[in-house]
Amino acid sequence: MFGARVPPAQTRYGSFMTFGAILMLAVGLSMDAAAVSAARGLATPKLLPKHVFIVAGFFGGFQALMPLIGWAVGSQVGPLVQAWDHWIAFVLLSAIGGKMLWEARGEAEAEAPKANLYGFKVMLVLAIATSIDALAVGVTLPMLNAPLLLSLVTIGVTTAVLSALGLFAGRKFGAVLGKRLDVAGGLVLIGLGIKILAEHLLAG
Repeated sequence: MFGARVPPAQTRYGSFMTFGAILMLAVGLSMDAAAVSAARGLATPKLLPKHVFIVAGFFGGFQALMPLIGWAVGSQVGPLVQAWDHWIAFVLLSAIGGKMLWEARGEAEAEAPKANLYGFKVMLVLAIATSIDALAVGVTLPMLNAPLLLSLVTIGVTTAVLSALGLFAGRKFGAVLGKRLDVAGGLVLIGLGIKILAEHLLAG
């Protein structure tokens, strides 16, 4: 699976790391950021182009950076846990998805004062908080033979686009959309974790 032992087209997880699968992963990871963006949009009296760029830049940028950090960690420890990597991927993705589902049950995000909705400190905290899950997922990427650059770009761009859309959607439809996005993202990540484990066990 690592190095030259497993050709890229024949990973242990079959076609898991095709572009379509990476895109599914990116969509799942972006749901936290999209949900928070929806809440920003709800509290914004008038959306301006700068709001869209701020949200897309912060959330998309951090969502691409965190998996890179996780990738570096996973690249070092991956060979040591090769026999358990499918279980690690399953547990991490399922835990992340379960966390999103659990948090979707809670109360809507308490809004900051409107003047600070897009302030640097506020957006920095939100960007870090919504990208912690991506850090954990990044650890699993080397175990899955995921192409690094494609994964980072796809995750970052997908998050930026969906965060911008969440901003407009939140302004139009209201806070309830945020919880639905969290539920959808959680289910996607849990589904991917189950897919990894099932394909490995069936292949064995």
